[in-house]
Formats: sequence, structure tokens, C-alpha cells
Amino acid sequence: MSTLKRNKLDFTGQPIYIGLDVHKKSWSVSISTQHGQFKSFSQPPEIDKLVHYLRHHFPGAQYSSTYEAGYCGFWIHEQLKKNGIGCLVVNPADVPTKDKERKTKRDRIDCRKLSRSLRNGELEGIYVPPREKLEDRSLIRTRLSMVRKQTRCKNQIKAMLLFYGVVIPEEKEMGHWSRRFIRWIEGIRMERASGDIALQIHLEELCHLRQIIAKLNRAILALSRTEEYRSWVLLLRTVPGISTLTAMILLTELGEITRFPSIDELTSYVGLIPDTDASGKKEHIGGITQRSHPQLRWVLIEASWRAVQKDPALMMAFDQYCKRMRKTKAIVKIARKLLNRIRYVLKNQSEYVPAVLE
Repeated sequence: MSTLKRNKLDFTGQPIYIGLDVHKKSWSVSISTQHGQFKSFSQPPEIDKLVHYLRHHFPGAQYSSTYEAGYCGFWIHEQLKKNGIGCLVVNPADVPTKDKERKTKRDRIDCRKLSRSLRNGELEGIYVPPREKLEDRSLIRTRLSMVRKQTRCKNQIKAMLLFYGVVIPEEKEMGHWSRRFIRWIEGIRMERASGDIALQIHLEELCHLRQIIAKLNRAILALSRTEEYRSWVLLLRTVPGISTLTAMILLTELGEITRFPSIDELTSYVGLIPDTDASGKKEHIGGITQRSHPQLRWVLIEASWRAVQKDPALMMAFDQYCKRMRKTKAIVKIARKLLNRIRYVLKNQSEYVPAVLE
């Protein structure tokens, strides 16, 4: 009696498109071929299971996948690439979405949308930094987070004193949270022990945060002196307004400066351009765009306030802008000029010469 042999699948050279809607406890997966949508299903959040499914059902195919950037970072991208599966990490705001999909949002619909857009060539991946850069970036972002917590703690202490009518003397207020100012607060006594404990807890939290920030400052300084960063930090510090911390934020957040072909693309990435609404002959230019890199835009504007005090060319430009607009708008224009100087220094690996670059 003859036995029937099962036909062996062969997808050699054929493209397979995988859209992933990733969550902590499960992934929604949609698979498309070059002819249309094939299958959608849910699976545990495990790379091995997805790889096994693809190789079992589509052996020899050319796999392309995509998922939206979010809480999970880039480890999925790294693991997929190691297993020979191409991967694009995309900005959720850049994924083409039909009105129906926007009004009926479900995981299955989202992964199908990603798979379809990938097949149609409508997606553009974001920059994925190497793992070591991401960890260096985490160190600096942790410091920024701790500074925000410290500011909140200081505001809570001031609010409590104000609530109970404790007037802060002007000379102590001008101390900017010096040791003398903190000792003065420690000497305040409330009418009950419960009030004293509440104030003491706030002060202990502030002391703890100050210690953490000091530790992070030392770690960032040590990182800036490593072979990987030392020369770049020294170059950036020749630009007016750029400190060691600012230089480290720029280096870890920007990554490779060569990935920006022009200053316009870099300025758009940072978010130092206005929102524009043009239709026909009508064109409305609004305020600074909401789409931005928040850390870079903030640090560049802060650096610009220092730069106008140190660089004669920037100071002159700032004065001219202030004649026709508010200072807060003028400093954004200075930030664009400062970013142009930063790009020049990094791209040409040469020190900044004051009043020469425009």
C-alpha cells in the first residue's frame, strides 16, 4: 500500500509582512503576503514562538516586521534582527490610519493596519540607537527625572509653610536652597508633633534626592571622561552655552549626527519649527510645533539663554529679534542658530569659532 507524502512548503524569496501590536501580556500578530492579508492571531510575548511559527508556515520567506515605539523600547527589534527578521520601529503618529480604524480601535485592527502599511511601503522607521547608547541615555534621563522630583519636593515644602502662614524672609529666599536656608526650615516648629513630622519627612526626602542627584552627577562626569565621549564633549564645550551635562544630553539623545542630511531635518526633529497650515493661497504659521524631542528642545532653549550672554553674534541677533517679538519667541530663533553651530562642530569635528559661523 503506497503512502501519501505531504507536500513541503517553499516560500523562498517571497516577502512576508508581519504587523505586531505589542503589550505586556500578549502580542497581536497580523501576517500579510504580497497578495493580501493572510492571518491574525494572538500569542504570548515571546520572540521564539513567533520565529517558530514563521519558519514552520513560511519556510525560506523574506520576513519583514514592524511595531510601534512605546514602553517596550527596542529589545524586540534587536531579537527579531538576530533571528533574521527585518524590523521597523515606527512612530505611532506616522502610521496611516483610516477613519474607521480610528473610531474602532482594537489590537487586531491595529496589527492589521501595521501589516498592510508595511506591505504597501507606507512606513518609515525611526532611528534605533545601539544598546550601549540607550543605557547611557537612561543614566542622564534618570538625573533629569530626579531633578524634577527635587523641584516638586521644594514646592511642597514652600506650599506647606505658606499654608500655615510661615513667612520666608527675603534674604533666605534668595539663598536658593542653600544649607543655611535648609537649616532655617529645620528650625521651624509647628504647634503639634504631627505637623513637625510632616515637615521633617519632606526635608528628609529633599536630602535624599540631593544625595541621589550628586551621585548621578559624578557618574555622568565619569562617563563624559571616557574615551567614547571625551573628545566630543571637549568640542561641544567650545560652543557658547554648552556645559558638560548639556553636551552629554546632546550626544546621547542625538546619536549619529550624520543621520540628519540637513539642518532643516535636524531642526524639525528637535522641534524648533513652527506649525504651518497651508491651503491654496492661504497660509497660517502658528507657534512652535507640538511635535518635538522634549529633552533636546528644553536643553537647547536653556543653553540659548546662556549663549546670548557669551557670544556677541548671538547677543546681537537676540537684541534684533526682541525688537519685533517677545523674548520667549526670540530665544527659540537663537536656539535654531545654536543648533546649527552644534551640528557644524559635530559634523566637521572642529572647535567652534565665535562670530564666524552663521
